[in-house]
Amino acid sequence: MSVFVKATASRSRSLKSILGGIAIVGVSALVLSGCAPAADSGETAGPREPLTLKIGTILPQSGTLAFLGPPEEAGVALAVKEINEANVGITVEVEYRDSGDTTTDIATVSATDLLSLGVTAIVGAASSGVSKTIIDQITGAGVIEFSPANTSIDFTDYADDGLYWRTAPSDVLQGEVLGNLIATDGIQNLGIIELNDSYGTGLTKKLTETFEAAGGKVVASPLFNTGDSVFTTQISEVMAANPDAIALVTFDEAKIIVPALRGAGYTGPLYFVDGNLADYSKEFAAGTLTGSKGTLPGLDTAKLGDFTDRLKAIDPSLTDYSYAAESYDAVVLLALGALAANSTTGKDIASKLQEVSGGSGDGKKATDFASAAQIIIDGGVVDYDGNSGPITFDANGDPTEATIGIYEYADDNTNKRIN
Repeated sequence: MSVFVKATASRSRSLKSILGGIAIVGVSALVLSGCAPAADSGETAGPREPLTLKIGTILPQSGTLAFLGPPEEAGVALAVKEINEANVGITVEVEYRDSGDTTTDIATVSATDLLSLGVTAIVGAASSGVSKTIIDQITGAGVIEFSPANTSIDFTDYADDGLYWRTAPSDVLQGEVLGNLIATDGIQNLGIIELNDSYGTGLTKKLTETFEAAGGKVVASPLFNTGDSVFTTQISEVMAANPDAIALVTFDEAKIIVPALRGAGYTGPLYFVDGNLADYSKEFAAGTLTGSKGTLPGLDTAKLGDFTDRLKAIDPSLTDYSYAAESYDAVVLLALGALAANSTTGKDIASKLQEVSGGSGDGKKATDFASAAQIIIDGGVVDYDGNSGPITFDANGDPTEATIGIYEYADDNTNKRIN
């Protein structure tokens, strides 16, 4: 089930929701109109000096989003490998660092280290809350921060000097899809347990607005903070409201909250989000999540040809591919931006990212790095459509086209896309 959304977006990023009915199949949305800068004509074809692009990553090797680290780092590594193997005049070097979560200062230490190494761009963080702690440090140094997974609405108009970009869509989209999914499932009264950070509160706000516009009512939405390990108060509050279903806007805390909810006698459906839509077959007893659903930005990896096979060649242990495509495309876009600018400085690359994504310039379509790079080298303008979707950046660095997948849990607590 799915819905394809196209809407015109202003700088305020207002959306006209056309989700509804009984089918929700994914979302492609926010086609920017009227605020893109005039296109450059591309570089003149001819001899070029070889470019070396040095990037870093600040992705979760530890903390409450650690399950996202392996697929994201594999996506980066695969892109670096394929860019270098293309041998088109640009070489990418990468340094991997941990982001931790907002209970630590790991991300700040990682950012300081990477900036001292002279990186041009940093891929990360995955957590919107973590990115809030390092965005000023990174962009203030003239370095690009490019997140494959930040979805907080706050970043759309953030004062980043044009240096913050992301391949993940804003939670405006996920909140709409999830809210309409829950409504079309026949839920009337919804409880929400939400993380108290920019990601959790922003997504909950849009989810609530959408669900209530569809005729439902959010009866309780208690908050918790990163680092909390006991959720008795939140569970008591939400269950006292007698909801028909409960949505968990959390990260890894779901591993504690779900068994506690079931232990407290809650037997109804649960709804998950991208921060916690994971394989729980080893954590929960069989049947714990049967029929529960969730949302996750990104295309169906099962339909991406050999992309997942190439990722597995990088990391044979992968079982989850969340945000791998977005991480891969982030690196490819950085390399294409460098080629288009014929430069490896942050500001120069940033000035070309909208163009190479197809957000300006009326470029020629390409779906792999080598052919995209050749268009630039030949003096043309490229419009790269990647494994995460068409992307098509607006002037704020947000993708204007994106897909939100819907997943359902089986008896073994694994999930499968039902689009």
